[in-house]
Amino acid sequence: MTEAWIGETLYDGWQQRFRVRKELARAKSAFQDIVVFESETHGRVLVLDGVIQITEGDEFVYQEMLTHVPLLAHGDARSVLIIGAGDGGVLRRVLQHRGVTRAVMVEIDGEVIDLSKRFLPGIAGDAWTDPRAEVIVGDGIDYVARAETASVDAIIVDSTDPIGVGEVLFTDSFYEHCARILTPNGIIVNQCGVPFMQADELRETSLRRARFFPHVSAYVAAVPTYVGGFMTLGVAAKGQNPAAHPVETIRARAEAAGILGTTGYWTPEIHAGAFNLPPYIARNLPSAGV
Repeated sequence: MTEAWIGETLYDGWQQRFRVRKELARAKSAFQDIVVFESETHGRVLVLDGVIQITEGDEFVYQEMLTHVPLLAHGDARSVLIIGAGDGGVLRRVLQHRGVTRAVMVEIDGEVIDLSKRFLPGIAGDAWTDPRAEVIVGDGIDYVARAETASVDAIIVDSTDPIGVGEVLFTDSFYEHCARILTPNGIIVNQCGVPFMQADELRETSLRRARFFPHVSAYVAAVPTYVGGFMTLGVAAKGQNPAAHPVETIRARAEAAGILGTTGYWTPEIHAGAFNLPPYIARNLPSAGV
């Protein structure tokens, strides 16, 4: 019997491959090619347009850092907007915060949601049926453009890279509307790639955010599946500098939120330390945000 492998096609000259135990789904939606398979080493894996999005084995690293860091840096986020994140993992982590009263998730590709519910149910858990959650299959750009001014405390953008369907989530217009709909202490975060291979993504996105937010920075997470070194998560805030909170403050907020002791990667110490960037990453940030 011939072994089956799936290779990631994100980079032209470098590739990681997964040995496939069983292919579970293959679909072509109106927006992208979608594959879900069972791997030997990482559990079930979601692939969009040839790029690994999430694996059951290490999704907790990415999801915890993308969610807990901005919400605890804010300190009192009650209304949260999630753009993308069709697997439901971010929604699940947002709803772990006791203070959150409303979480709106806008995912453009309903097929991703449907396949995730069917084949990756553990990633979202009970989030899909939580009464605080509102899941919209629609265009996040349009939602942000129409949303009420100062109506959201935190925005979490979990998108593909700025190519294809994810490209419009990295524009001046998008960030301008995000700044408008965020409350005075509002905060936004989005993945900015692996800067060892994708430095332009962090640099250009940070420059765009700096036009509309007084505080622009980034923090890192070590996600095994995202090869090439640290994954960076770009963050921008209207109120307090999200990188300036001491460990004690973050610990107290996490305890109040019900997060402390529930995580597999995030801790108050990891939270604070993640903003201490290696120079090769920090040089891609605007000087005002470093």
